[in-house]
Amino acid sequence: MIISSNLAAQASANDLTRTSAALTKSLSKLSSGSRIVNAFDDAAGLAISMRFDAKLERANAAKDNVSNAQSFSNTQDGYLKRVAKTLNRMSELAMLSLDGTKSDADRALYNNEFSQLKGYITDIATKEFNGVSLFSTANVESVIDSEGTNFVMTGINLGATSTTYNAVIQSSTNIAGTSAATTALSSIRAAITELASDRAKVGANQSRLNMAADYLAATIETFTAATSAIKDVNVATESTEFSKQNILNQSTTAMLAQANQLPQSVLRLLPS
Repeated sequence: MIISSNLAAQASANDLTRTSAALTKSLSKLSSGSRIVNAFDDAAGLAISMRFDAKLERANAAKDNVSNAQSFSNTQDGYLKRVAKTLNRMSELAMLSLDGTKSDADRALYNNEFSQLKGYITDIATKEFNGVSLFSTANVESVIDSEGTNFVMTGINLGATSTTYNAVIQSSTNIAGTSAATTALSSIRAAITELASDRAKVGANQSRLNMAADYLAATIETFTAATSAIKDVNVATESTEFSKQNILNQSTTAMLAQANQLPQSVLRLLPS
């Protein structure tokens, strides 16, 4: 029996260090909810999960972009519906003005409403969405997925630079006389045809954006599941490991205390 080197205590101390580290690691996993607390826990898994996390962040940002683009298109279509109703009413007024039984005084009354409706369309042509013109020649671009795919919404022009619509809203267009009403009706019919085409473009944009939103929702769902499988801790398994390491830590601590007491037994061999 020797007292200069307490090998039993050293061995117990080493065991205590290992069990304490394992206990701390298990506790960190349970408290964070993550299986990978440090890079050395799973370097490959950490690299994959980081890429997945970045993809998820981009997908969520793209989802916001798509939502805004959908709102933009929905707002466009909402105004175009009102333009359609307005043009229909203007065509009705032009037809009434062409009635040979009406006097010029009657046509003047129709023309008053006609002029107000022209102003309504002119006003709609100036509307904006968050500072971006809803109706201009400029295209509106948006990124609609996590890989940076660009989507272009073709500009819908209702303004004075649009030949078809301008023929209706220009100051010279009126229904105060039969000849003017005939010309106005022809312009209105062309504008209705153009409006149908413009609404079809907006509808196509809405359909594409809806598909993009569905795709992003699926991407977010699948990659969230994938990164969860890599990173998330299995609480049941880790709780068992924690309990095991906790018991080992307590028992090793007790054994270390016992080992530290062993040299004192040498005193019994020494003369008093």
